[in-house]
Amino acid sequence: MTDTHKLKKFTGWHMTAILVTFFAVVMTVNFTMARFAMSTFGGKVVENSYVASQHYNEWLKRADAQDRLGWDARITLDAGRHVLLAIRKDGTLLDGVQAAATVNHPLGRTAPAALRFEPAAGGVLRSLEPLAIGRWRLDLIVRHGAAEARYREDLQ
Repeated sequence: MTDTHKLKKFTGWHMTAILVTFFAVVMTVNFTMARFAMSTFGGKVVENSYVASQHYNEWLKRADAQDRLGWDARITLDAGRHVLLAIRKDGTLLDGVQAAATVNHPLGRTAPAALRFEPAAGGVLRSLEPLAIGRWRLDLIVRHGAAEARYREDLQ
């Protein structure tokens, strides 16, 4: 064999360097992903999951009752970032609808804020307060007479 074709011997130092590099990359990726996860998720969906589980069947009954109402909720933003709410039943807008809403950042970066609504053109309700630019979660309670429905909508 000529000198140009000689292979270097694979030693324990080479294997050590490969293992250290591999685990350094894995740990760097894991720590980076954990940091991103902790900085973007508030970590709490309900205050107490056990107590929430005790209400699950009640929530299912309320959802069934809401489905039987036959309401179609259309929630949008206008050009001024006001929330527009139209509730229809069988394609016709319901008159006399009352709405109460809470809006918050889906990742918990801001405190929840109440939205108030007023009647607007075309039979829809319009929020008095505009939403700031960004992503928002709207928790809405709509009442029409004795009937009540709850909606959750993500708005951008």
